[in-house]
Amino acid sequence: MNAYETRLEGREEVAEGTTAFHFGKPRDFSFKPGQAVDVVLPAAAGTDPQGIRHAFSLVSGPFEDHLTIATRMRDSAFKGALKALAIGSTVTLDGPFGALTLHNNRARPAVLIAGGIGITPFMSILRQAARDHLPQRLVLLYSNRRPEDAAFLAELQELEQRLENFRLVATMTRMDQSTRTWAGETGVIDPALVNRVANGLPQPICYLAGPPRMVEAMHKLLNLAGVDDDDIRSEDFYGY
Repeated sequence: MNAYETRLEGREEVAEGTTAFHFGKPRDFSFKPGQAVDVVLPAAAGTDPQGIRHAFSLVSGPFEDHLTIATRMRDSAFKGALKALAIGSTVTLDGPFGALTLHNNRARPAVLIAGGIGITPFMSILRQAARDHLPQRLVLLYSNRRPEDAAFLAELQELEQRLENFRLVATMTRMDQSTRTWAGETGVIDPALVNRVANGLPQPICYLAGPPRMVEAMHKLLNLAGVDDDDIRSEDFYGY
């Protein structure tokens, strides 16, 4: 991996408890949609040397002139240091790395299954797909507890309107705890929902991203639905 110095340009809340951080894009930095970087904070930002580095998928598409990550703002040394980082501060990015990138056979659709903050690599993929007018059929199954927790939901709904070959299926599992109205799917992702969404798609390849337990459960679910392991690609989000 290569190391690049850059600066924090801004931050914004993209869901309750979830913040996006925007960094300048180094001139010679290139990556594929779906890849990740290690964010290394200045040594003074944390007392534990192991606590100043964390891996994040890139939310931004390769065509964008900045690099964006997004994370749940949990109570950890790294998240505290990242939250406290002043705008303009220098950080180091190591990468890119990761293989959660779209397959090259555009005739085969992609079914993207995201739980919570696992949406981040798929945002990069979908933003670039919209930019490139990608002819490949893309379906996103996106599970959250409530609409308030669903990062980038409004952007995804807008992308569905713009991108002819993209379909969004968002589901909420705890609407009893929400103050918003929701007309979409509710409940967990189950075999019936997967089969309904994938019905008519020729030989789709499935991509999974989210908390490890969710990814493991979805992998088993896809196997039970008859999807071969060779057609499943996944990435776990530890501690996000």
